[in-house]
Amino acid sequence: MRVFVLTGAGVSAESGLGTFRDEHGTGGGIWARFDPMKLATPEAFARDPAAVHGFYDMRRRHLLAAKPNAAHVALAGLEAGLAARGGSVFLCTQNIDDLHERAGSRAVHHMHGELLKARCTRCGTVAPWRDALSVATACPACGRAGGMRPDVVWFGEMPRGLDRIEAELGAAG
Repeated sequence: MRVFVLTGAGVSAESGLGTFRDEHGTGGGIWARFDPMKLATPEAFARDPAAVHGFYDMRRRHLLAAKPNAAHVALAGLEAGLAARGGSVFLCTQNIDDLHERAGSRAVHHMHGELLKARCTRCGTVAPWRDALSVATACPACGRAGGMRPDVVWFGEMPRGLDRIEAELGAAG
């Protein structure tokens, strides 16, 4: 048996990570408090990289303090249980957090990228990243500063791995 699971921000809400559009949660969704056009587009990054870095640095700190919740643990258990019987789970998440992995899931596809990675816009290197980013941050591969950005999908960019997602959906059953 092959199972396809799709998760979004709601699965990490119990871990204290805000959803994006929730108007009923404490403080509302992230986009009720912050303007995504000023913080989550390639144009915003070109216009004010310091503000974009500040926003994602804050989100990275919140993520590092968060813990997987029962939903993350249950999905990891489903994956392990199916694997023991010859099955598999393809966990496709819209989340940029790593809580599924910390709970034990192995087959996770982050269609919107990963907050704990940084990408160099100059050479394309993607590297694990837990620290703050700034325009002064040098790429660990090419050594050039000014091109590091969070490895997340912004508004106006394509989600990652759409062909793989389609193939996994077709193979589920």
